[in-house]
Amino acid sequence: MDSPSEDYAARKRDRQTRAEALERRHIRLGNAKVSLFIAAIVYGLWALDGDPSAGAFGVGAAVFVALSVWHENVMRALSKARTAVAYYEQGAARIEDRWMREEPSGERFRDRDHPYADDLDLFGPRSLFQLVSGCRTPMGEERLALWLLRVSPIAEVRDRQLRVAALRPHVDLRERIAVVNAGRRQAIDARRLIEWSEQPGLLPPIRILVVLLAVAFLVALFVYMNGGPGIFLAMVPAANLVMVIWLGRRANAVVEGLASATQSSALDLMADVIAEIEREPFADGALSGLAMRFTGGDTVPAASQGLARLARISDWVDSRHNVFVRLAEIPILFTLQLAFAAERWRLTHGRRLRDWVDAIGEIEALLSLAGYAYEHPRDPFAEIVDTDSPFLVASEAAHPLIPAAAVVRNSLSLSGPGPRILIVSGSNMSGKSTLLRTVGTNVLLALAGAPVRADALRLSPLAIGTCLRHTDSLQERRSGFYTEALRVRLIADLLDGPLPVLFLFDELLSGTNSKDRRIAAEGVIRTMLARGAVGLVTTHDLALTEIAAICPAEMRNVHLQDTVSNGVMAFDYKLRDGVITHSNALELMRIIGLDV
Repeated sequence: MDSPSEDYAARKRDRQTRAEALERRHIRLGNAKVSLFIAAIVYGLWALDGDPSAGAFGVGAAVFVALSVWHENVMRALSKARTAVAYYEQGAARIEDRWMREEPSGERFRDRDHPYADDLDLFGPRSLFQLVSGCRTPMGEERLALWLLRVSPIAEVRDRQLRVAALRPHVDLRERIAVVNAGRRQAIDARRLIEWSEQPGLLPPIRILVVLLAVAFLVALFVYMNGGPGIFLAMVPAANLVMVIWLGRRANAVVEGLASATQSSALDLMADVIAEIEREPFADGALSGLAMRFTGGDTVPAASQGLARLARISDWVDSRHNVFVRLAEIPILFTLQLAFAAERWRLTHGRRLRDWVDAIGEIEALLSLAGYAYEHPRDPFAEIVDTDSPFLVASEAAHPLIPAAAVVRNSLSLSGPGPRILIVSGSNMSGKSTLLRTVGTNVLLALAGAPVRADALRLSPLAIGTCLRHTDSLQERRSGFYTEALRVRLIADLLDGPLPVLFLFDELLSGTNSKDRRIAAEGVIRTMLARGAVGLVTTHDLALTEIAAICPAEMRNVHLQDTVSNGVMAFDYKLRDGVITHSNALELMRIIGLDV
C-alpha cells in the first residue's frame, strides 16, 4: 500500500493533468464562442443588402447556446479539478508539517473560560482544530468542536474509533466533499433553519386556488392581446388583490422566515455534500445506518433532493426584491406561490431536517478524524480503560502540533500503585509547558475518538483542567496571580463532576512570594490528591519539589534539564527522574548580553 504522501502525490498529478486538459478545452470553447459571435456580425453586415436567412441565424443561435452550456460544464469541472489539486497540496502540507497558518480556524468556538481549550491551542491560528478539521459545513465543525470540548461516554468513544477506522480509506469521498461547490464555504444557521422547518403551517389548504388564479391572469392576458374582451383582465387581478390582502401577511412570514434562516447557496452546499455521502458504499454497518438517515422512500425523496428543492425555493425568495418580480406580485401572486411551496416543503420534509443536520454533522466530523488518521498512519487509537480509578499511561508521546523532525517523545504514567502526580522541575525553556500540552492534547484526542501522537496510550475517561496561561488583565482589573487563582478554582470545581480530573499546572502560583506559594501550592496539590485527581505540576522553584516527600507513594519528582557549553545552551527535552540540580537563569541572561 502506498504511503499517504505517495498516494496524495499521485492523486495530485492526476487532477493536475485533468485540470490542464480542461483548461485547454475551456480556451478552445471560449475562442469558438467568440468566433461564432464575430461570424454572426459579419453575416449580418453581409446580408444587409440581401435577404438574411432566419434559419441561418437560428442555427447559429442554437450552436451558440449549445457551446455556452458545454463551456459552463467545462468551467465547473475545471474549478473542481483545481480545487482537488489544492486539496491534495494541503494534505501533503499537513503530512510534511507545513500546514500551520496564521488565519484563525474554529475561532467561533473559542471560550477563554473553558477548562482547557485555550491552554491547549484547540482553536485559532496554528491550532489543533486547524490541523484536524476537514469539514465543509458548520454542522460538521460544530460536532467536531463538541467532541474536542467535552468528554463522551466510553461506549461512544469506542464506537467512534471504529467508525473513524472504517472511514480512513475513503479518500475519494473526502475529496468529492472537499471539491463540492469548488470548495467555497457558506454560513448556515442550522438552528434557525430547523426552527423554521418545524413551525406549524400558517396558510389554509387552498394552494390549487392560488395557482388557478395565476393561470387565469395569464389566460386573460393572452385573450386580451388577441383581441378578446378586457373585462377578465380587470377581474382576475382584483380577485388576486383580495387574496393578497387576506393571506399576504402570513405568506410574508413564511418566506421571510426562510430568507432569514439561510441562503440558497448554503442549502446547495448541504444538498451537494449529502448527495456525495448518499452515493458512497459503506461496508461498515454502523456507517451504512448513519448514511441511511438521508434516504427517502417511494413517496419521499432523499435528503439531497429535498434540500436541493428548498434551495430553489430559497433562490426564488431572494429574487422577490427584483423590480420585475415586484410588478408581477399581484398578477401571478408571486409571494403566495412561494409561501405555499415552502409550506408544502415543510409538510413533506420539515420534521426530517433535524435528523439530516445531526447526521451530516456526525459524518463530517468522523470524516475529519478519518482524514487525520489516514495522514498519520503511525498514530494509534488509545485504549480507553473502564475503571473507577483515574488511569493514564503514555508511551513515547509527542505533541501533534510540533513537526515530526523536531518533536521529542516522552513516556509517563499516572496511576496506582505508582505516582498519581508528577512534579516536573526544570530550567527556563527546558520544555515543561510543552510536556503539559503534549499530555493534555493527546488525552483530548483520545477522548474524541481520534488517533493519538504516541506509540501507545491507555487511559480512563478524565475531565481535563489546565492552568498554563495566566496573565494580568488591565480591562478586567485582575493581576496575574488573581487570574491564576480563579483558574485553579475552576479546575477544583471539576472535582465535583462525574469524572476524575487530569490537572495540568504550569508554574503553579508563581505570582506570589515564595513562602505563600509553597504553602498554597501544597494545599492545592493535597486537595487534588485527596479528591482522586491525577496530574502534572511544573516549577522552576525547587521549594515546590519538596512537596513530593509528603506522599512519596503517590507523588514523584521528575525533571527536564539543559546543558551549557561554550556559551551555547542546549536542551534535549527528555523527562528524567528526580529534581533538577541547577538553574540556567543567570547563564541565560549572560548569553543575551546582560551583566549579572
